[in-house]
Amino acid sequence: MGSKLVTIQRHIMEQQASHPEATGALTRLLWDLILAIKVINREVRQAGLADVLGATGAQNVSGDRVQKLDEFAQDRIFKAMDHGGHLCCMASEERAEIIPIPDRFPKGKYVLLYDPLDGSSNIDANVTIGTIFSIHRKRSSGVNGTLEDCLQRGRDQAAAGYVIYGSSTMLVYTTGQGVHGFTLDPTIGEFLLSHPDIRCPNKGKIYSVNEGNWNTWDPAMRDYVTYLKEQDPATGRPYTTRYIGSLVADFHRNLLYGGIFLYPADCRDPKKPKAKLRLLYEAAPLSMIAEQAGGAASTGRERILDVAPGELHQKVPVAIGSQADVALYEEFVKAGKTPDRIRAAQAARA
Repeated sequence: MGSKLVTIQRHIMEQQASHPEATGALTRLLWDLILAIKVINREVRQAGLADVLGATGAQNVSGDRVQKLDEFAQDRIFKAMDHGGHLCCMASEERAEIIPIPDRFPKGKYVLLYDPLDGSSNIDANVTIGTIFSIHRKRSSGVNGTLEDCLQRGRDQAAAGYVIYGSSTMLVYTTGQGVHGFTLDPTIGEFLLSHPDIRCPNKGKIYSVNEGNWNTWDPAMRDYVTYLKEQDPATGRPYTTRYIGSLVADFHRNLLYGGIFLYPADCRDPKKPKAKLRLLYEAAPLSMIAEQAGGAASTGRERILDVAPGELHQKVPVAIGSQADVALYEEFVKAGKTPDRIRAAQAARA
């Protein structure tokens, strides 16, 4: 961290100043969200000492076991954001339907979509977890937010970000003016600019995927991972595998160092592939960050930010990270390339 101390509030204000037409609503919305994140961070840090470890016994809309900290984070974000007058509605991975703003509070022109505690299955093992958020502008004409306001393409996001609760607590966000990272200084309770203008290397040497799912992958995915493992110093292979199993942690590492994170669909039934990651709460916000940092994000066949959501909890396959690595993955998926064909093309060029 440099000698110039810049808080996240100051940074957001400076970005707002570059838009004379801005009303300050998005700025104040982000400030409210930062407060909720600080409260969640406090509870995460005390998780081993307080009665907040373990599952509640319930399942969320996606069938995942709900952890006690999931419920706490969900509640903190809702209570921090429901009364500020900046939102028309919210939607969360932990709730089946859109979350209305209580009638007693004023309504605003933004929508907040969020995963309150990503990677929560790792909580009891003290593995890095996080929060992911996405902000859209209201589209419907009424005062209250509607499903239409939530079901927007990722390319239309006004802002996106994530928080890592790890060895340090870090918040990374974008409003479409680059990607910036802030580390929480617990001695003063402020997020300070530590990673200005993050740029993802065009090509990496890391691939992140749960290879325990190998038998569920389609042939293109298997061919791609096989290719990355091959020895070829001329192309920087073999790649190194790094997989934590916590989306924000795996994504953050590859954003800084380069590489690709993959979560393909389960293709045991080729006619009904089943994706895992949620478009609105995970894939779209991280894709905005990746692209703003010079990276890329794809389903293998389509840019994730162009995917039109049809439901709140829609899931998509994800390949995200360095631009060249994602482009090569798309070649395997869309063009039907195989390791043998790529080797032959390289030999012909030589």
